[in-house]
Amino acid sequence: MTDAERLARLQLIRTPHVGPVSWHQLMQRFGTGEAALAALPDLVLRGGVGKARVAHVDIAMREVDRVAAIGARHVFSDEADYSPLLRAVEGAPPVVIVRGDTAMLHRPCVAIVGARNASAAACRFARQLAADLAAAGVTVVSGLARGVDTAAHVGALGGSTAAVIASGIDAAFPPENAELQDRIGRDQLLIAEQPPGTEPLARNFPSRNRIIAGAAHGTVVIEAAPRSGSLITARRAGDYGREVMAVPGSPLDPRAQGCNLLIRDGATLIQSVEDVLEAVGPIDTRMLRQPVQSFTPVPASAANDIGADGRGAVIDLLGPTPVAIDEIVRQSGQPPASVQFILLELELAGRIERHAGAKVSRL
Repeated sequence: MTDAERLARLQLIRTPHVGPVSWHQLMQRFGTGEAALAALPDLVLRGGVGKARVAHVDIAMREVDRVAAIGARHVFSDEADYSPLLRAVEGAPPVVIVRGDTAMLHRPCVAIVGARNASAAACRFARQLAADLAAAGVTVVSGLARGVDTAAHVGALGGSTAAVIASGIDAAFPPENAELQDRIGRDQLLIAEQPPGTEPLARNFPSRNRIIAGAAHGTVVIEAAPRSGSLITARRAGDYGREVMAVPGSPLDPRAQGCNLLIRDGATLIQSVEDVLEAVGPIDTRMLRQPVQSFTPVPASAANDIGADGRGAVIDLLGPTPVAIDEIVRQSGQPPASVQFILLELELAGRIERHAGAKVSRL
């Protein structure tokens, strides 16, 4: 990949209203970031907005320089260093910024997540479970938060661990984990989706959680409140067809309610590393060695020729409540490719928002 193409791809994902789904659709349609950038103004115009606010190339250049200065690098979703498991999930990040050894994501991976205000017993269990998994050749993936996440990373330091953070890769959060984060970046693997300089804002944590779930064969939850981020990670893992596991706790402890609910709803009960390895089962190495998928431009879809009535039929079905794209296809009577392309134009124009589960809503 040329430097110009890398800059164009980065410029594309940093452009307002271009999200992971629309980025991949643009790349699949046009084949290169440079071609997608050239087509963007016309697509935005078709979506109902007069002018596209394309991120300036200087923004991409400054980001590349800053990432290199801290010893990190960008990895795009069709490059060999990208996690093969993460590449397979809907809405995978088009690019991640990494510091460390990406080979760790090409081994069996298990995520361990849990409460930030975890009990001493939960932290001790997380530390030991991570150490046992690492000794078995498994990479432990977590989010470098206080409590269970920190314990899991510390336990796996003797083997391999990958930390996914919600901020830029140059920001340490929580502050007390700055030394641990730096050590993981030097000796293990640190991953960020957000550009350098991004603060750990609350809205970025669900995105981080999807990476944790997507990069692992299964997710273990150790203490979690019913509406915690750990349960969001577990739900994402289930949506991705990955194993969901939970450590039971006392019904008198609010921190155990989330895990107990997961087990009640079908998650595998975990008491030891043997339980985790049995639940995940033998890892098919083909899952870890998928061929890199390059982007090949496809012929123009029927969306280019769709009439005003057909386009209006799709738009009229959109509202503030998220609706499944399959339902829009069914009710509009338009070809799926046409509906997808119309939605892409509307998203680039800032007129719709995408949601988990292949749903969209009108803004």
